[in-house]
Amino acid sequence: QVQLVESGGGLVQAGGSLRLSCAASGRTFSNAVMGWFRQAPGKERESVAAITQSGSDTSYADSVKGRFTISRDNPKNTVYLQMNSLKPEDTAVYYCAAGFRWPVMRVNNYDYWGQGTQVTVSS
Repeated sequence: QVQLVESGGGLVQAGGSLRLSCAASGRTFSNAVMGWFRQAPGKERESVAAITQSGSDTSYADSVKGRFTISRDNPKNTVYLQMNSLKPEDTAVYYCAAGFRWPVMRVNNYDYWGQGTQVTVSS
């Protein structure tokens, strides 16, 4: 079992930055692939970024490449999403998730989900 709690969302102007955190409980965190996903109103949940267990490999959606960075601190059971150069189209509820299957950018391959944190980017 893995329980996840996101934090760090908020309101920011276009071009600004936010850092999301996801604190995990449970002894399987270091064995899990971790991902960030988002869901805007009226849209399906989409993958944003993912990171392998050791942190050596990361994946990003094309829409966020070069702007977002995913990282993890296994001793602290925490995964982060640094978001720079934010755009209004980044507005969504952001979720972190833990999974144990590939491919890592597939929503259905994640078993544990946080409650989400709202990110709003104003123009």
